[in-house]
Amino acid sequence: MDRMPALDEPLKKSLGDRTAKVMAEHLGLHTAGDLLHHYPRRYAERGELTRLTDLEVDEHATVVAQVEKAGMLGTGRGHRLEVVITDGSGRLTLVYFGKGAYKPQKELIPGRRALFAGKVTVFNHKRQLSHPDYKLLTGQDADGTEAADEWANKLLPIYPAVRQFASWRIQQAVDVVLDSMESTNWQGVIDPLPPALRADRGFATLPEALLKIHRPRTKADIAIARERLKWDEAFVLQVALARRRAAESQLPAVPRKPKQDGILAEFDKRLPFTLTDGQRKVSKEIFTELATDHPMHRLLQGEVGSGKTLVALRAMLAVVDAGGQAALLAPTEVLAQQHHRSITEMMGDLAEGGMLGGTEHATKVVLLTGSMGTAARRQPLLDLATGEAGLVIGTHALIEDKVQFHDLGLVVVDEQHRFGVEQRDALRSKGKQPPHLLVMTATPIPRTVAMTVFGDLETSVLDQLPAGRSPIATHVVPAKDKPHFLSRTWERIREEVEAGHQVYVVCPRIGDDEDDKAAAKKKNPTPEDEAEKRPPLAVLDIADQLSTGPLQGLRLEYLHGRMPPDAKDDVMRRFAAGEVDVLVATTVIEVGVNVPNATVMVIMDADRFGVSQLHQLRGRVGRGSAPGLCLLVSEMPEGSSARTRLDAVAATLDGFELSRIDLEQRREGDVLGQAQSGARSSLRMLTVIDDEEVIEAAREEATAIVADDPELTAYPDLRTAIDALLDEEREQYLDKG
Repeated sequence: MDRMPALDEPLKKSLGDRTAKVMAEHLGLHTAGDLLHHYPRRYAERGELTRLTDLEVDEHATVVAQVEKAGMLGTGRGHRLEVVITDGSGRLTLVYFGKGAYKPQKELIPGRRALFAGKVTVFNHKRQLSHPDYKLLTGQDADGTEAADEWANKLLPIYPAVRQFASWRIQQAVDVVLDSMESTNWQGVIDPLPPALRADRGFATLPEALLKIHRPRTKADIAIARERLKWDEAFVLQVALARRRAAESQLPAVPRKPKQDGILAEFDKRLPFTLTDGQRKVSKEIFTELATDHPMHRLLQGEVGSGKTLVALRAMLAVVDAGGQAALLAPTEVLAQQHHRSITEMMGDLAEGGMLGGTEHATKVVLLTGSMGTAARRQPLLDLATGEAGLVIGTHALIEDKVQFHDLGLVVVDEQHRFGVEQRDALRSKGKQPPHLLVMTATPIPRTVAMTVFGDLETSVLDQLPAGRSPIATHVVPAKDKPHFLSRTWERIREEVEAGHQVYVVCPRIGDDEDDKAAAKKKNPTPEDEAEKRPPLAVLDIADQLSTGPLQGLRLEYLHGRMPPDAKDDVMRRFAAGEVDVLVATTVIEVGVNVPNATVMVIMDADRFGVSQLHQLRGRVGRGSAPGLCLLVSEMPEGSSARTRLDAVAATLDGFELSRIDLEQRREGDVLGQAQSGARSSLRMLTVIDDEEVIEAAREEATAIVADDPELTAYPDLRTAIDALLDEEREQYLDKG
């Protein structure tokens, strides 16, 4: 299918090879469309001076300011030009050394106003820009009077920039491309919004929107452009998701209706507690869809500890009742082993099908992971192929060619594992017909994100915690400012162990040779990394320090992802059995691990973890009758962005609120960006937290259009736009269902 010819034109055609190469390498911009969709971050108004006091160290900033004073300091080879600029709120020093001072010495004289771009650093406790790039906003003629300002009456676009390519250079490149587009009357530029939809909502055309976003005359121009460009992103994405949902709804599936007197009924009869109203409601939704002849595609999300695994297990047992098999995929071996252990314990003799102790309705529950040897895999593989095993828990090893199912009816994917096209097809090929799909996530997701990222799945939410769950108190431990707080942390652990409870200590790094090599190769360190000038704390180091220091005499073990599977499983078994007092671990214990007797979670270098991850880790404690305690240890100073993030986690146990905070900090780059698809994010203007109304309206329009015309036969421009904006990798990401 042809893509947008005009916007797909390589930048080197209009900007030349050298400029195009720099933009590709440092900004990820390759085509005219990439550049025109690289929108200004903000706009500086004539006469308005950006607040210098808001600049953060290590930020690559573009500011509008006025020269207050300038002068040469030092002599000989060590001479330098120091320029002090001001915006009325504060001052910032610019430094130019050697020959680099020649031009700015002549141009940066008191009273001159300019755009300055550079990285904010600190020298002698003062912030400065070293050799910043600049563009004068005023000039003087030969008589010394002020000449006409080329920027008069303009809003100055400030673009997301890098050291190699300043904001005004991006603007110059944008101008070249816009002029080229206008010279051909925007020929070949396809508008993704159907004309009727555009007219109904009074949107600007795409060329008009692009001109207004890059060359606004007024703030109203910016608003008109933003409204239109946000809709482009939301609408094209929602059409792609609506087409996926429509295609899935047409696939055949074997209906799986639970029996009245089967393994599920027997399992429910033995439960030592009553299901919450939320668990009953969600289970009903799932059972209704399992009974249809089209595959279920449902996202099950909820708070840490809300009982998602129990809901998923009941769905799996319903499928077994209907003669099928169910597979639970976990992202790590530790979690797969934990799920296998907890599910077999919950089921008791119902998990002993084919064995002497098995009851009438029992089935077999098997474990399958990549590290299991050939001999260990032989029986589970045979049990799956014959149908002897109704349930299998495993990692991605389940997708391998060798794994054959007798009748796969349901796939449960834990921790929102995303499947590409090949993985999805590999799973589907293992069923007589496409199996039903249930995706679980313990990280609460704001509704708008669910509509955007998981828009091809129907959503169920568990927001009710089972009775008996204990509260978790969370506190930040400022290890650098108040070292006695850290000493008190270790005393608190001893008290908890003496009371018969257990403790987790989590570190961000393993600390072995491989880990150190990876840390040494780390690119693009965060400002916090630079500020600390030390690698993250490591499991092996902390375990050694604690066992020979403040926690000497306690039964302490460590756990990390590079340990042999048998060793990992042995440590987790002994911890679950109460034979280990303190477990020092990496985030392998982040999800799914359930040890009710563990009451304290200490997270070292907590500022190195994301908000959602901290919430997940905290959810490992307070799972029994005793209250939980989570201590976030950090050396970050009060008032820093990292410390603010930790304070937010300490302030609330509401995972949905924390997910909003997390998203606001990460923005959309991580939602549909490189982390998931390997491609640049398609969300440049749309913010999924703030633009709920746009996303909802776009979803309604998209659903209606696709219902009427699934192949978009009457909308060739829209089809072309989807093909252009959703590249193959992102299509695969959207195809995770």
